[in-house]
Amino acid sequence: METIDKVSHSAHEAVDKIASVASQAAEAIEEKGERLKNAEQHLIEDCRGYIHDNPITSMGIAVAAGFLLSRLLSGR
Repeated sequence: METIDKVSHSAHEAVDKIASVASQAAEAIEEKGERLKNAEQHLIEDCRGYIHDNPITSMGIAVAAGFLLSRLLSGR
């Protein structure tokens, strides 16, 4: 009976450790997600500012990007 209790206790400790590690991993992923979200918002704000300050250049970039994408995706 003592052996079963030891094995049971060891199993519970292992499960607790795994749960702790999984929780830490989830927290780290959540933190990275928040950082990426903030970086995305900052990038969008920068792009909007650039487009507002340079509308002609922005239009040229958009046309060139569209042309390149159409050439790449056309398969010719």
